[in-house]
Amino acid sequence: MRLGATLAHLSDAPPYPVAGWARRLAGAGFAHLWAPEIIGRGRLVPDPFVALAVAAGATDGVGLSTGTVQVPLHHPVELAHRMLSLQAVCGDRLAFGISPGSTRADYAALGRDHRGRFRMFDENVVRLRDLLERGGDADARLADPPATRPPLLLGSWGANVEKAARGFDGWLASGYRTTPDEMVEALGRFRAAGGRRAVAYALPVPAGADLGRLRDDLERYADAGFDDAVVVIGSGGPDPDEVRALLP
Repeated sequence: MRLGATLAHLSDAPPYPVAGWARRLAGAGFAHLWAPEIIGRGRLVPDPFVALAVAAGATDGVGLSTGTVQVPLHHPVELAHRMLSLQAVCGDRLAFGISPGSTRADYAALGRDHRGRFRMFDENVVRLRDLLERGGDADARLADPPATRPPLLLGSWGANVEKAARGFDGWLASGYRTTPDEMVEALGRFRAAGGRRAVAYALPVPAGADLGRLRDDLERYADAGFDDAVVVIGSGGPDPDEVRALLP
Protein backbone atom coordinates (compact mmCIF):
# COMPACT_ATOMS: atom_id res chain seq x y z
CA MET A 1 0.00 0.00 0.00
CA ARG A 2 1.34 3.40 -0.99
CA LEU A 3 1.16 6.32 1.44
CA GLY A 4 0.18 9.82 0.33
CA ALA A 5 -0.58 13.09 2.08
CA THR A 6 -2.70 16.16 1.48
CA LEU A 7 -1.29 19.58 0.69
CA ALA A 8 -3.98 21.16 2.93
CA HIS A 9 -4.25 20.55 6.67
CA LEU A 10 -7.98 21.33 7.30
CA SER A 11 -7.10 22.77 10.75
CA ASP A 12 -8.15 26.16 12.11
CA ALA A 13 -4.88 27.77 11.06
CA PRO A 14 -3.39 29.49 8.00
CA PRO A 15 -2.66 27.15 5.08
CA TYR A 16 0.71 25.53 4.53
CA PRO A 17 2.94 27.29 1.98
CA VAL A 18 2.15 24.96 -0.92
CA ALA A 19 5.53 24.72 -2.65
CA GLY A 20 7.51 24.22 0.55
CA TRP A 21 5.04 21.72 2.00
CA ALA A 22 4.97 19.77 -1.27
CA ARG A 23 8.77 19.52 -1.30
CA ARG A 24 8.79 18.46 2.38
CA LEU A 25 6.22 15.71 1.82
CA ALA A 26 7.92 14.46 -1.34
CA GLY A 27 11.28 14.51 0.43
CA ALA A 28 9.83 12.39 3.24
CA GLY A 29 8.86 9.78 0.66
CA PHE A 30 5.10 10.22 0.27
CA ALA A 31 4.04 8.69 -3.04
CA HIS A 32 1.17 11.06 -3.88
CA LEU A 33 0.12 14.58 -2.95
CA TRP A 34 -3.59 15.39 -2.79
CA ALA A 35 -5.59 18.62 -2.76
CA PRO A 36 -9.25 18.94 -1.69
CA GLU A 37 -11.82 21.47 -2.83
CA ILE A 38 -13.28 23.27 0.21
CA ILE A 39 -15.07 26.61 -0.21
CA GLY A 40 -16.77 28.86 2.29
CA ARG A 41 -15.96 27.19 5.62
CA GLY A 42 -14.13 30.13 7.19
CA ARG A 43 -10.45 29.25 6.66
CA LEU A 44 -8.72 29.38 3.30
CA VAL A 45 -8.05 25.97 1.78
CA PRO A 46 -6.11 26.71 -1.42
CA ASP A 47 -7.86 25.91 -4.69
CA PRO A 48 -6.83 22.37 -5.70
CA PHE A 49 -5.96 23.34 -9.28
CA VAL A 50 -3.66 26.13 -8.11
CA ALA A 51 -2.13 23.96 -5.37
CA LEU A 52 -1.42 21.01 -7.66
CA ALA A 53 0.05 23.23 -10.39
CA VAL A 54 2.43 24.69 -7.79
CA ALA A 55 3.25 21.22 -6.44
CA ALA A 56 3.97 19.98 -9.96
CA GLY A 57 6.60 22.67 -10.38
CA ALA A 58 8.08 22.09 -6.94
CA THR A 59 8.47 18.29 -7.11
CA ASP A 60 9.53 15.53 -9.51
CA GLY A 61 7.98 12.13 -9.91
CA VAL A 62 5.46 12.20 -7.07
CA GLY A 63 1.80 11.61 -8.02
CA LEU A 64 -0.68 14.49 -7.90
CA SER A 65 -4.44 14.19 -7.35
CA THR A 66 -7.49 16.21 -6.52
CA GLY A 67 -9.41 14.80 -3.59
CA THR A 68 -12.10 15.71 -4.24
CA VAL A 69 -13.43 18.23 -6.73
CA GLN A 70 -17.15 18.74 -6.09
CA VAL A 71 -18.49 18.34 -9.61
CA PRO A 72 -21.98 19.91 -9.11
CA LEU A 73 -20.39 23.20 -8.03
CA HIS A 74 -19.05 23.72 -11.57
CA HIS A 75 -20.28 24.00 -15.12
CA PRO A 76 -18.89 20.88 -16.82
CA VAL A 77 -17.20 22.86 -19.61
CA GLU A 78 -15.48 25.23 -17.18
CA LEU A 79 -14.39 22.28 -15.04
CA ALA A 80 -13.12 20.30 -18.04
CA HIS A 81 -11.10 23.33 -19.17
CA ARG A 82 -9.44 23.58 -15.75
CA MET A 83 -8.77 19.84 -15.68
CA LEU A 84 -7.26 19.82 -19.16
CA SER A 85 -5.12 22.82 -18.19
CA LEU A 86 -3.86 21.01 -15.10
CA GLN A 87 -3.17 17.89 -17.17
CA ALA A 88 -0.99 20.00 -19.46
CA VAL A 89 1.07 20.98 -16.41
CA CYS A 90 1.17 17.63 -14.54
CA GLY A 91 1.16 15.09 -17.39
CA ASP A 92 0.81 11.46 -16.41
CA ARG A 93 1.38 12.25 -12.72
CA LEU A 94 -2.24 13.40 -12.44
CA ALA A 95 -5.45 11.75 -11.24
CA PHE A 96 -8.81 13.37 -10.46
CA GLY A 97 -10.75 12.53 -7.31
CA ILE A 98 -14.29 13.80 -7.85
CA SER A 99 -17.49 13.68 -5.81
CA PRO A 100 -21.01 15.04 -5.37
CA GLY A 101 -19.75 16.80 -2.22
CA SER A 102 -21.51 16.71 1.12
CA THR A 103 -21.02 19.99 3.01
CA ARG A 104 -23.93 22.43 2.85
CA ALA A 105 -21.67 25.46 3.41
CA ASP A 106 -19.86 24.92 0.12
CA TYR A 107 -23.16 24.82 -1.79
CA ALA A 108 -24.56 27.82 0.09
CA ALA A 109 -21.45 29.87 -0.65
CA LEU A 110 -21.99 29.40 -4.39
CA GLY A 111 -25.80 29.44 -4.34
CA ARG A 112 -26.04 25.83 -5.57
CA ASP A 113 -28.72 23.21 -4.85
CA HIS A 114 -27.39 20.93 -2.13
CA ARG A 115 -30.36 18.53 -2.21
CA GLY A 116 -30.00 17.97 -5.94
CA ARG A 117 -26.26 17.34 -5.89
CA PHE A 118 -26.39 13.60 -6.65
CA ARG A 119 -28.58 14.13 -9.73
CA MET A 120 -26.34 16.99 -10.90
CA PHE A 121 -23.24 14.88 -10.34
CA ASP A 122 -24.57 12.06 -12.50
CA GLU A 123 -25.62 14.45 -15.27
CA ASN A 124 -22.41 16.50 -15.28
CA VAL A 125 -20.02 13.55 -15.10
CA VAL A 126 -21.34 12.20 -18.40
CA ARG A 127 -20.41 15.39 -20.23
CA LEU A 128 -17.23 15.94 -18.22
CA ARG A 129 -15.92 12.50 -19.12
CA ASP A 130 -16.66 13.14 -22.80
CA LEU A 131 -14.88 16.50 -22.75
CA LEU A 132 -11.81 15.04 -21.04
CA GLU A 133 -11.57 12.12 -23.45
CA ARG A 134 -12.28 14.00 -26.70
CA GLY A 135 -11.23 17.56 -25.87
CA GLY A 136 -14.71 18.80 -26.69
CA ASP A 137 -18.21 17.97 -27.79
CA ALA A 138 -20.87 19.33 -30.14
CA ASP A 139 -21.17 22.58 -28.16
CA ALA A 140 -17.64 23.25 -26.91
CA ARG A 141 -14.19 22.77 -28.38
CA LEU A 142 -11.55 23.00 -25.64
CA ALA A 143 -8.47 21.16 -26.92
CA ASP A 144 -7.18 18.59 -29.34
CA PRO A 145 -8.19 15.09 -28.22
CA PRO A 146 -5.77 14.17 -25.39
CA ALA A 147 -3.65 11.04 -25.80
CA THR A 148 -4.90 9.83 -22.41
CA ARG A 149 -7.46 10.78 -19.78
CA PRO A 150 -6.27 10.96 -16.16
CA PRO A 151 -7.99 8.40 -13.91
CA LEU A 152 -11.31 9.47 -12.40
CA LEU A 153 -11.73 8.31 -8.79
CA LEU A 154 -15.14 8.64 -7.16
CA GLY A 155 -15.26 9.80 -3.55
CA SER A 156 -18.58 8.78 -2.01
CA TRP A 157 -20.36 6.30 0.26
CA GLY A 158 -23.57 4.27 0.32
CA ALA A 159 -24.66 2.81 -3.01
CA ASN A 160 -21.99 4.92 -4.70
CA VAL A 161 -19.36 2.44 -3.51
CA GLU A 162 -20.61 -0.01 -6.13
CA LYS A 163 -20.93 2.84 -8.64
CA ALA A 164 -17.25 3.67 -8.07
CA ALA A 165 -16.38 0.06 -8.84
CA ARG A 166 -18.44 -0.22 -12.02
CA GLY A 167 -18.19 3.24 -13.54
CA PHE A 168 -14.92 4.82 -12.38
CA ASP A 169 -11.21 4.08 -12.24
CA GLY A 170 -11.19 3.88 -8.47
CA TRP A 171 -12.74 4.87 -5.15
CA LEU A 172 -11.82 7.33 -2.42
CA ALA A 173 -13.08 6.06 0.95
CA SER A 174 -12.98 9.06 3.25
CA GLY A 175 -11.75 8.15 6.70
CA TYR A 176 -12.35 11.61 8.12
CA ARG A 177 -15.53 10.61 9.96
CA THR A 178 -15.52 6.87 9.33
CA THR A 179 -14.25 3.99 11.45
CA PRO A 180 -11.74 1.40 10.21
CA ASP A 181 -14.47 -1.25 10.52
CA GLU A 182 -16.73 0.74 8.16
CA MET A 183 -13.85 1.31 5.74
CA VAL A 184 -12.93 -2.37 5.54
CA GLU A 185 -16.56 -3.50 5.20
CA ALA A 186 -17.12 -1.10 2.31
CA LEU A 187 -13.88 -2.21 0.65
CA GLY A 188 -15.33 -5.72 0.50
CA ARG A 189 -18.38 -4.40 -1.38
CA PHE A 190 -16.10 -2.41 -3.72
CA ARG A 191 -13.99 -5.46 -4.56
CA ALA A 192 -17.06 -7.70 -4.97
CA ALA A 193 -18.38 -5.24 -7.57
CA GLY A 194 -15.11 -5.43 -9.52
CA GLY A 195 -13.48 -2.25 -8.22
CA ARG A 196 -9.88 -1.45 -9.05
CA ARG A 197 -7.88 1.23 -7.17
CA ALA A 198 -9.09 1.77 -3.59
CA VAL A 199 -7.81 4.70 -1.53
CA ALA A 200 -8.26 5.08 2.24
CA TYR A 201 -8.49 8.84 2.07
CA ALA A 202 -8.18 11.80 4.45
CA LEU A 203 -7.00 9.94 7.54
CA PRO A 204 -6.66 12.72 10.14
CA VAL A 205 -3.31 13.19 11.90
CA PRO A 206 -3.84 16.20 14.18
CA ALA A 207 -1.43 17.69 16.69
CA GLY A 208 -0.90 15.14 19.46
CA ALA A 209 -2.10 12.23 17.32
CA ASP A 210 -1.51 8.71 18.63
CA LEU A 211 0.94 7.46 15.99
CA GLY A 212 0.84 3.92 17.33
CA ARG A 213 -2.89 3.78 16.70
CA LEU A 214 -2.39 5.31 13.25
CA ARG A 215 0.21 2.64 12.46
CA ASP A 216 -2.28 -0.06 13.47
CA ASP A 217 -4.96 1.48 11.25
CA LEU A 218 -2.57 1.73 8.29
CA GLU A 219 -1.54 -1.90 8.70
CA ARG A 220 -5.19 -2.91 8.83
CA TYR A 221 -5.98 -1.03 5.62
CA ALA A 222 -2.95 -2.58 3.91
CA ASP A 223 -3.93 -6.08 5.03
CA ALA A 224 -7.52 -5.50 3.84
CA GLY A 225 -6.26 -4.65 0.36
CA PHE A 226 -6.39 -0.89 -0.01
CA ASP A 227 -3.97 0.29 -2.71
CA ASP A 228 -3.29 3.69 -1.14
CA ALA A 229 -3.77 5.55 2.12
CA VAL A 230 -3.70 9.34 2.40
CA VAL A 231 -3.06 11.23 5.64
CA VAL A 232 -4.03 14.79 6.56
CA ILE A 233 -1.27 16.14 8.80
CA GLY A 234 -2.79 18.91 10.88
CA SER A 235 -1.19 22.25 11.68
CA GLY A 236 1.25 21.60 14.52
CA GLY A 237 1.00 17.87 13.85
CA PRO A 238 3.84 15.35 13.76
CA ASP A 239 6.81 15.67 11.43
CA PRO A 240 6.11 14.19 7.97
CA ASP A 241 9.14 11.90 8.31
CA GLU A 242 7.64 10.36 11.47
CA VAL A 243 4.31 9.76 9.74
CA ARG A 244 5.89 8.35 6.59
CA ALA A 245 7.98 5.92 8.68
CA LEU A 246 4.78 4.28 9.98
CA LEU A 247 4.36 2.43 6.67
CA PRO A 248 7.79 1.24 5.46
